[in-house]
Amino acid sequence: MRLGLFEHPYTDPQHAALVVHHPAHRELALRAARSGIVLLKNDGSLLPLKNKPLRIAIIGPNADEPRNQLGDYVPAKVLQPVITVLDGIKQAVSKDTKVVYVKGCDVIGSQVDEIAKATEAAANADIAIVVVGENARELPGKPPTDGEGYDAATLELTGLQEDLVKAVVATGTPSVAVLINGRPLAVRWLAEHVPAILEAWLPGEMGGQAVAEILFGRVNPSGRLPVTIPRHAGQLPVYYNARKSKLYWVKQGWGHSYADLDPSPLYPFGFGMSYTRFEYRGLKLSQHQVTPTEPVEISLEVKNAGDRPGEEVVQLYIEDVISSVSTPVKDLKGFRKVALEPGETRTCSFKLEPKDLALLDANLTPVVEPGQFRIMVGASSEDIRLTGDLWVIDR
Repeated sequence: MRLGLFEHPYTDPQHAALVVHHPAHRELALRAARSGIVLLKNDGSLLPLKNKPLRIAIIGPNADEPRNQLGDYVPAKVLQPVITVLDGIKQAVSKDTKVVYVKGCDVIGSQVDEIAKATEAAANADIAIVVVGENARELPGKPPTDGEGYDAATLELTGLQEDLVKAVVATGTPSVAVLINGRPLAVRWLAEHVPAILEAWLPGEMGGQAVAEILFGRVNPSGRLPVTIPRHAGQLPVYYNARKSKLYWVKQGWGHSYADLDPSPLYPFGFGMSYTRFEYRGLKLSQHQVTPTEPVEISLEVKNAGDRPGEEVVQLYIEDVISSVSTPVKDLKGFRKVALEPGETRTCSFKLEPKDLALLDANLTPVVEPGQFRIMVGASSEDIRLTGDLWVIDR
């Protein structure tokens, strides 16, 4: 009623043409894709790829499948162009670079089996980029593996995808795996055998350009994992802020937490690599003793100790060392993305409010209990670089 839709029920086509798919919106989509992509592995600094004439094999069911970059809750008919990984790489390389594309297989099922063809393409290339992952819900004629109402019994790659990756790696050609998926995938074999892995998630309509920019070093990856990636579905739950009792049984309890599997995550919460490296130093607390109602300022210095510009995501965790109820081994309380030029150092600051130290007591009442709190700052939930202690006291 307030919008006047009963009086004027129709849209303004001229206005829609001006605002729908506006260049500013596409730029935002590109920025989001760049920021969200996580570099999980980079053995031997294979990435970024050298920008010189190459023979590149682009392989995999998600290398040129626009819908799978968009995920769930998108229109049945997508009118806007979507830049796939194949598109992005073709646009990024020089005219002297030969790009060969082979689908290889479907995301799920065995109807398409071009593994032999993919193997030949990889063997004749200088670099092989394999793009695998999941199917979106709205992909006509193809069973979805992701989206509302579509669960999975396992978290491994479906169909022939892992066989495809194994065949490509077996050629000896340096290989990069790009994952396009909506849920964390347990890709243990890839983590052990593929030199470089990019987690692109569902990178959207500009995702292929963002992937190419990161592959060729025009953008330094800065994404960090907002979830924990497990080794196996049977390992769940494996979240970073588990209760201390779980940590005890995983690390100290009698017997083995798993007889056949490393109990640690494949990749921990907050993890992500860069093409440069960062150093942390000088953790300072504005005060080491506070009352339950006082805030505390935390600061540290972060230095880009590498030779490329980059962005570091500085993460602040705390642990309530001894409490009246069970609390997590650590809990994220803040993060800062810091852009640094090579050799540059900047101060990064956080403010812990009383609510950040509070817990729900036995009566489900938020309280800040007196005692010791461990302050932890690092590059992931498992890569803690600096620690300090804060004491809450009654005065």
